[in-house]
Amino acid sequence: MSKIPKIFKYGIEITKPHSKEMYDHNDKVALEMKRNIVSEIHKAYSNKDEDLLEKIVKCFTGWGFGDGYELEEIKDEGLNTLANIANHMMSDEYGWLVHEGIVPKVNQDMVGFETREEIKELRQLHIRS
Repeated sequence: MSKIPKIFKYGIEITKPHSKEMYDHNDKVALEMKRNIVSEIHKAYSNKDEDLLEKIVKCFTGWGFGDGYELEEIKDEGLNTLANIANHMMSDEYGWLVHEGIVPKVNQDMVGFETREEIKELRQLHIRS
């Protein structure tokens, strides 16, 4: 039986369960993502852009805001939710915000959330090196 090759991304070995090194990396990436999102929440609030503010906040809360909600309530709900969001959800939702042109792409993605195809590519890269 052949040994399964190790998988590395950004020089970090991808393991299950996640290693401390993976968690530390993901926490740093999540912090950069959160800073970008918080900035966009504040911009949308300052510009009184209710549609954009709702779009950003709904991404993390999963619900919309009907009549009767003040912009400040929507902003506060978004900031509170963002403060407590898990890294795996941050990873998923940030990609959507990038796709929508709301936030910039970050320098490095989180590790440990790769698709099957990405895992295969990373294994091939390791085998070749």
